[in-house]
Amino acid sequence: MTGLVRGITEADWPQVAALEAGAYADTSLTEGEAGLRSRAPAGTSFVLDLDGRIAGYVLALPYRRFHCPDLTRPERAAHHSVNLHLHDLVVSAPLRRRGLGTRLVRHLTDAARARGFATMSLIAVAGKEPFWRANGYRPHPEARVPAGYGSGAVYMSAQVAVVRKAS
Repeated sequence: MTGLVRGITEADWPQVAALEAGAYADTSLTEGEAGLRSRAPAGTSFVLDLDGRIAGYVLALPYRRFHCPDLTRPERAAHHSVNLHLHDLVVSAPLRRRGLGTRLVRHLTDAARARGFATMSLIAVAGKEPFWRANGYRPHPEARVPAGYGSGAVYMSAQVAVVRKAS
């Protein structure tokens, strides 16, 4: 199962929104298509295309370190930062635990390096901290995470060069 990691197109958004809704159905983390689109600038947001079907996606945007998007509203302004914030990564439930999430992380990391980002950050939600640790991220318990991300959410970051070594 190889598939193609590529930039998100207009035609992909309904499938991306459906994957997001399914992944977070039992949480308050669903943002809907408008929220997702606002956090998906070209060049740092990708889909995993398996024969015309979107099997996963990763959305990332420049954001100041130790800050994160407000899930209750779409982004309204572009942020300028040497930090790339990985806002969301979802792989279709039947395809999980096959390395596809790590593949998307690696692709995003390569794109971040090519665009000159020094660090990457994210909020680990729903018990996913071990996955992110395995991909080179470390927690910052001192960083404030808004309640909307759910209990147990953890701000994590990595140097882009370190993430590459871990991959």
